[in-house]
Amino acid sequence: MSVRLIVRTFSELCITIGALIVLFVVYVLFWTGVKAAGATEGQIDDLQNQWAHGAVAAPAPQPSSGTSKPAAPAHEAYRDGKPFAMLYIPRFGKGWERPVLENTEVKTLQKGLGHYRGTAGPGETGNFAVAGHRRTYGDPFKDFPKLRPGDAVLVTDGTTWFTYRIDKKPYRTVPSDVGVIDPVPRKSGFDGPGRYLTLTTCEPEWGSSHRLIAWAHLDATQPVTSGRPAAFHS
Repeated sequence: MSVRLIVRTFSELCITIGALIVLFVVYVLFWTGVKAAGATEGQIDDLQNQWAHGAVAAPAPQPSSGTSKPAAPAHEAYRDGKPFAMLYIPRFGKGWERPVLENTEVKTLQKGLGHYRGTAGPGETGNFAVAGHRRTYGDPFKDFPKLRPGDAVLVTDGTTWFTYRIDKKPYRTVPSDVGVIDPVPRKSGFDGPGRYLTLTTCEPEWGSSHRLIAWAHLDATQPVTSGRPAAFHS
């Protein structure tokens, strides 16, 4: 094989590899966002339809006698992989909103935010823990490091608005540090039972070797019939 042929073959190989890299980057940066936008809109429409027809996830009815099985917490009534709440973070810009779906599986996080199965629901005593992508699939938590103490995180289940307030700057840890979603999350600074919110995402921005964690406490509630909370503008 001549040197000229070798150089030509190598050049063609480099061009092919370069084209594949460009296509991959376009897929990661653009196409996953397009897919996520459509999926997220679909989940929001699903929620709106549920709420319009009075279908709101709620605790099971209280038993009539002490010998019956205790009522299940609200989060046990959520449908796996389905939306049950909307979450808003004004710090991330006007119009930022995402549906919260039950479980944190890969397919679920491609449609919105995922609720850690088994953790508290919105407004419940315990830790309402939610995960989201930092990048790809709509980049929901791209601006996660911008969160600051006092920032509002608003959640609605269709009947009630829950206003949480961030307590400290995002905390960096490793994926195995599961104590961050405990009922009283470890290293959060909370010293006893309460109504908490934990947000988690990947760190660094384009990697997943670590996690960023933001903790918040429930600051206020109000019925949706009273309109949007003032915290949307604070």
